[in-house]
Amino acid sequence: QVQLVESGGGLVQAGGSLRLSCAASGRTSSRYAMGWFRQAPGKEREFVAAITWSSASLYVADSVKGRFTISRDNAKNTVYLQMNSLKPEDTAVYYCAAGPQYSGIQVEYPYWGQGTQVTVSS
Repeated sequence: QVQLVESGGGLVQAGGSLRLSCAASGRTSSRYAMGWFRQAPGKEREFVAAITWSSASLYVADSVKGRFTISRDNAKNTVYLQMNSLKPEDTAVYYCAAGPQYSGIQVEYPYWGQGTQVTVSS
C-alpha cells in the first residue's frame, strides 16, 4: 500500500503561481510512476501530468503545456507540480496518484491522494 498526501493548494489570482506537493509513504520502495489529475466542479477528472520513477520520461496535458511542470525527488518520496501563469479555468481539486504504469489513464493508478483545492480568481 502507498499513502499519498497532497499539499500546496490555495487561492491565487490569475497569472500567479502555486507549487503542489505530494508526499508518499508506505510501500515507497516500489518504483512507481506518478501522475497529477484534476477535477473541476461539474466536470470529470482529467489528466494533468505524469512522470516515471527515474524522471527520464514525463509529459503534461496540452491544456497546461508550457505552464505546468512535473518533477519528483525520490529521496524525499515527493512529487511536485509547479503551476505558473494560472488561469481561472485551472480551478479544480488536484489529485496525485501512484502506479506501476507511466500513463495518462486514471485506471492505471491504484493509489490516490485525497486532493487539494486550487482556486484561481480572475
